[in-house]
Amino acid sequence: MKLSVHDFLWNPSQFSAKAICVVYGNDPFLKFHAVRILRNQVLTEEDAEFSLTRFEGDTIKFIDVLKEVNTVAMFGGGQRLVIVEEADSFVTKYRAELEEYAEKPSGQAVLLLLLQTFPANTRLCTRVTEKGLVIEATSLPEKEITKWIVRWSKQHHKTPCDPDAAEMIFQRIGTEHGLIDQELAKLALMVAPKEKITMALVEKSVGSWRSQTAFEMLDLALRGETAAAIRQLDQLLLAGENAIGVLAQIAPTLRKFAAATRLILEAEKNGKKISTATALEQAGMNRYFIGKSEEQLRRLGRHRGTKLLNWLLQADLDLKGASRNDPRIILETFIINIADPRLRTL
Repeated sequence: MKLSVHDFLWNPSQFSAKAICVVYGNDPFLKFHAVRILRNQVLTEEDAEFSLTRFEGDTIKFIDVLKEVNTVAMFGGGQRLVIVEEADSFVTKYRAELEEYAEKPSGQAVLLLLLQTFPANTRLCTRVTEKGLVIEATSLPEKEITKWIVRWSKQHHKTPCDPDAAEMIFQRIGTEHGLIDQELAKLALMVAPKEKITMALVEKSVGSWRSQTAFEMLDLALRGETAAAIRQLDQLLLAGENAIGVLAQIAPTLRKFAAATRLILEAEKNGKKISTATALEQAGMNRYFIGKSEEQLRRLGRHRGTKLLNWLLQADLDLKGASRNDPRIILETFIINIADPRLRTL
């Protein structure tokens, strides 16, 4: 079966995980939530997290994956979940083995491949579609974003949102699902029970004077001035800014740095070269900021650049309850990861 991630997220109970699954596409936020649901479907037993194995697609061998999917679950007699992350190169290298595996997958585990692309005209895609589950996690077109905001706010944040307010969120935030979700989470905390998100609340809370302080904090972190960046964070939180809102304000810039890093690495992998400026522009960075952004990305380095999306997703998840740490500690750790020059390996 093949379906859109949006159909899957709206009605996950109608689609169950299969022995082999693929989640692919260009939206890390949507992929993250699809994986979260599949994980919860497979790992239903107590202590089932011990039956979860994650591999990096660039380094793992097929024989190691095969060993894991044929291993009996450790607890409760349930299934194992074996995830191969960033699996595009893994699929390219072991396509024949995966095609054979897809014909008769293991009954002991669910194999989940996370990809950027999964062409429909390949034999592997055909076999996985027939035997398993394929979820396409791509961003919605702009004309559908407002309706998505209204529905997502009600379903995932349990807070109604006026269509006019949703349109204003779209105009101020853009089309990034992850950033919109962070903003909705912040707004939902401000709404009284049985009330809804209104245009007045959006106008007051989305894109205020505090945004400038958040950007200054990010600039300081990207320059490696960790202590100064932490002081700016304290200023924001003491002024009443919500931690989720702080992350929401700086996330778009960091996502563009992550996209630019990926473009540079993909070009190198194909024996080509792309300038930092070109990569940033293709990633959507405003031309006015290209000069400053080039310097920031070079200092950030490819090692941290490739980790940005995972750091953002983890911080977002932790701020929404996955971690018992204080929100300030979560954000401080996130800033240190960005600012610490010891992680620079460009």
